Amino acid sequence: MMSNRTYLCIDLKSFYASVECVLRGLDPMTTRLVVADASRTEKTICLAVSPALKQLGVKNRCRLFEIPKNIDYICATPRMQKYIDYSAEIYSIYLRYISKEDIYVYSIDEAFMDVTDYLALYGMSARELGQRIMTDILHSTGVRATCGIGSNLYLTKIALDITAKHAPDFIGELTEERYCKTLWDHKPLTDFWRIGPGIARRLAGYGILTMGDIAHTDEDLLYRLFGVDAELLIDHAYGREPVTMQDLKNYHSRTNCLTSGQVLSCDYAFEDGELIVKEMTDLLCLDLVDKGLVTESVTLHIGYSNRLDVPPAHGTAHLPEETSSDVVIIPAVVKLYREIVSPIHPIRRLSITCNRVVPEEFHQYSFFTDSEAAEKNRKVQKAVLSLKNRFGKDAVMKGMNLDEKGTTRLRNHQIGGHRSGS
Repeated sequence: MMSNRTYLCIDLKSFYASVECVLRGLDPMTTRLVVADASRTEKTICLAVSPALKQLGVKNRCRLFEIPKNIDYICATPRMQKYIDYSAEIYSIYLRYISKEDIYVYSIDEAFMDVTDYLALYGMSARELGQRIMTDILHSTGVRATCGIGSNLYLTKIALDITAKHAPDFIGELTEERYCKTLWDHKPLTDFWRIGPGIARRLAGYGILTMGDIAHTDEDLLYRLFGVDAELLIDHAYGREPVTMQDLKNYHSRTNCLTSGQVLSCDYAFEDGELIVKEMTDLLCLDLVDKGLVTESVTLHIGYSNRLDVPPAHGTAHLPEETSSDVVIIPAVVKLYREIVSPIHPIRRLSITCNRVVPEEFHQYSFFTDSEAAEKNRKVQKAVLSLKNRFGKDAVMKGMNLDEKGTTRLRNHQIGGHRSGS
């Protein structure tokens, strides 16, 4: 399966750490810096590790206490809004070269681009265009980038993740033929996209340790091991990928959900955990109203203290009808919490999901609904949203948000669970 398309994937090297170095007037490539909130505990995870520290053996996403004591480094507190601002600026650089229709943002620091129709326009090779964009990013923001080039999206990702990091110019380039020739013997398998430790262990049990091994393994065995997912594994063993940029742009999920989750800073007792569940559900209800959505059920997932070998609690509350009303949803979630969560085990992780959300215009009140009361409640929620949007998230608080165990006030000033910064 040969592709007549050419893709680039640009990745911003140690992005959060690079931004922190730039803001300090330091060289991101030579400065020893980690991005982590040291105020939490020394067990906090480092969101980013600078290249200089990686060269000393410090692993990405390590915990602070795992960094050798004999290494001097700067510990930068996360400033998520700064990283978002830099990411937006870099996206605007992409738009100088490529139309937004041909860009797919994979994450805050990574983006795919279909450059097939731009190479003749600019009179450049894919490598030259990738280098031009990388240079523009460096000169404009001080952030270094790496680039993968491939004849399909999978090869582009592999060229970025495996090949580019070892290239002098930080650019990797793969075709199906070159992939099979140069990477069939590459180890470990977990370096390849979508092969995690679990899949690698299952394959290793049958003596399958490389992509070349997968390519030469009996397909019936792979289908017995992985079901329909074996098809993707086999395609990737040969560097094949049928999905195009247009397919990504046209994809829409059949169902949608809204999810909120958090890891608590310390173990919480059963009663305090219920408070957090109420706070999170309240904010999800406001989010539903703000987006003009309603939900039919809410799923609750509670993880216990890291000190305990106890399976998490999990359950779903089905609502009497599709709604976004906090006076309906919060009591249902609290009831579920009391039914499924152990009252004797401390809580550390919580996740709440509003399932199968749909636009509210498709919703009709049931015969048993007090439509007048429901509409009054909706107006109150709208008023709260209006005040928050105008005066900030702290403009309107409920009594439970002022409890010392509450987390809403803290989370109002976070992005993705980390400090938004300034």
